[in-house]
Amino acid sequence: MILFSLVLALLAILGAPLFAIIAASAMIGFHGQESDLMIMAIEVQSIASMPFLAAIPLFTFAGYLLSESNAPKRLVRLTGAMLGWMPGGLSLVCLAACAFFTAFTGASGVTIIALGAILYPALKQDGYGDKFNLGLVTSAGSLGLLFAPSLPLILYGVVAEVSIEDLFLAGILPGLLMLVMLSGYSLWINRAIRKPLSSFSMREVGAALRESIWELPLPIVVLGGIYSGFFAVSEAAAVTALYVVIVEVLILREIPLRELPRIMRSSMVLVGGILVILAVSVASTSYMIDADIPQKLFAIVAEMVSSPTTFLILLLFFLLILGAILDIFSAIVLVVPLILPIAAGYGIHEVHLGIVFLAAMQLGYLTPPVGLNLFIASYRFEKPIMHVYSATFPFLIILMLSVILITFLPQLSLIFLGD
Repeated sequence: MILFSLVLALLAILGAPLFAIIAASAMIGFHGQESDLMIMAIEVQSIASMPFLAAIPLFTFAGYLLSESNAPKRLVRLTGAMLGWMPGGLSLVCLAACAFFTAFTGASGVTIIALGAILYPALKQDGYGDKFNLGLVTSAGSLGLLFAPSLPLILYGVVAEVSIEDLFLAGILPGLLMLVMLSGYSLWINRAIRKPLSSFSMREVGAALRESIWELPLPIVVLGGIYSGFFAVSEAAAVTALYVVIVEVLILREIPLRELPRIMRSSMVLVGGILVILAVSVASTSYMIDADIPQKLFAIVAEMVSSPTTFLILLLFFLLILGAILDIFSAIVLVVPLILPIAAGYGIHEVHLGIVFLAAMQLGYLTPPVGLNLFIASYRFEKPIMHVYSATFPFLIILMLSVILITFLPQLSLIFLGD
């Protein structure tokens, strides 16, 4: 068994597909228990009965449609009209626009590509430092992952079997904390960049609102519909996808009908990868439960860790390292089934654990040496990777401080749940 584990680890390092490694480990585990391998097929098939599964492809498709339209430009114009007059206001525009866009696309890299082309030159034109601009746009790309209807939130809910509605509520204050801390830093650094108050124009705000009138109802449709009890998460995803298709294809006509198959294909490549990994991870989790692996891990951890605080400190270190080497979707399906029962043993609320997990993994997009956003920004803005590391470092430290606060102040995550 140890030999097989070493071989699988080596294959993973050499770049073997993650789903193949997970599936192979589960098959070896079931075989070692002399269980019928048909269990694998049954467990894989069981994901079809998960109630929230349809939300993943539908929200992803809607996000891809938005990124292909002129919605990013309208969003930047609207936030610019409302916030751009403030000292350092354009940096707030960047943070707000990126957070909103990432929440709906579920992919921070898409945000950097879609909004970076607009915001990066605009920041430079307004007198912001080039290094600050690069760090801000790169860091802001991952900010929306704690806001509904973020795909990682939904995936965590599916894997951990936690209420997705509760996760949507729990992510509000931690997400706002990250935004506020980065906003405060941005305003302080750029306090000398001032625009006259007369640059604020109600006419421009009105024009921007009219231009964005079709996208503005989206958060209301998603959150209002869910929390009013009018429809479930999967139904909200279907309504969102249909609404975006009608607006962008039929009303605004920014996306030709002939382009829909291409966009659908692109979005489903991401969804397909996630679902394949999810399917085999369900089988792997089933084996781990049968083999009492979570309980054995808890017994080992309990010998070394005596308090929930110590466990959370160690968990943070682990997640920061994990986020630097593994993408957030793979980390959710691989690690959450293992740490969930251990955290429960220390009395840590499963929803709070989810927000801590996602907030810490969010830092992985910015953590050298292999943070995904660092390489996307380096390629998109044609900057040396070491320059990107340096530019994002202050933002990484601020986000790390916010994650520490989120971790040790569970009230931030649980206040709206009444827990």
